[in-house]
Amino acid sequence: MKSKLILLFSFILFISCKNNSEENERILADSSGNINQVTVIMDNNLWEGEVGEVVRDELAAPVDGLPQDEPLFSLSQIPPQTFSGFVRRNRLFFLVEKGKQKGFQVIREEYASPQTGVIVRGQNNEELKEVVRQNSDSIISLLKRTELKEKQRRIGKSLKGDEKLEEELGVSLRFPTAYRYAMEEEDFIWIRKEIPKGLMEILIYEVPLSTIDKDTNVIGNIIRMRDSIGEKYIPGPMEGSYMQTEEAYAPYLFETEIDGNFAYETRGTWDVKNAFMAGPFVNYAVRDKENNRYVILEGFLFYPSMSKRDNMFELDAILQSAKIE
Repeated sequence: MKSKLILLFSFILFISCKNNSEENERILADSSGNINQVTVIMDNNLWEGEVGEVVRDELAAPVDGLPQDEPLFSLSQIPPQTFSGFVRRNRLFFLVEKGKQKGFQVIREEYASPQTGVIVRGQNNEELKEVVRQNSDSIISLLKRTELKEKQRRIGKSLKGDEKLEEELGVSLRFPTAYRYAMEEEDFIWIRKEIPKGLMEILIYEVPLSTIDKDTNVIGNIIRMRDSIGEKYIPGPMEGSYMQTEEAYAPYLFETEIDGNFAYETRGTWDVKNAFMAGPFVNYAVRDKENNRYVILEGFLFYPSMSKRDNMFELDAILQSAKIE
């Protein structure tokens, strides 16, 4: 009898542990959704009112450096009661809850993987607006990091060899097989992807630290550097024409990191001297003190009359994958 009780207890304990293990290691479905698409879950009256206006002002603000206004994220609003089933598998969601204690919360892999959700709470409209405004930079950065990782994961499914880059410049870069080497010069490499009615371009080269650090006019030095490279390597369709930084609009300058190294991030618009061609660019000047140089990673796009946000995001994801050997 005693042995039977022991066996029964052991069986119950086994089932209990098994159930607990299954709960702790639950299998999540793959998330879905286009890059930079956010599902906004909030009541229709909030979305159509001042709270929704603040959400749109922050999450759908124009992207820096594009020639026309395009939103940071494409927003798709649904009421809370419809946030169920396959809709919960969206990779990014932004949930607004009125009538609860003020604050915001970040949750990950709640319904799918990878997935990032942001929950904003407030007792009334004023509190909800305040939470969104005060935390918008953190929220945007969080969502962008999720999308950058997802884009890099997709890129990683079909990689082009970067041995030429490593040999010439000591730089490793993850880019898809759709790109090809367009030019290979000493200390300068040009990579290109052809798209319908356009081109996506990547430049990698190096300059001495003094090129950018010679004085405090960093943005001016970066512009002069870009224009000298454009004149030397990037010709336009007419004799004497070449790519340059557009003079009409000052580029945006930020400080960031690439592969743990300090970098200047410059975003703006390029055009072609004496020709009607233009588009956006992003330039990372990565400081490599050990080798007394800046490694320059630049992506630029020619895609007239088309939306450019997602193409530039792809270039950004590639450039930010760089490893400096």
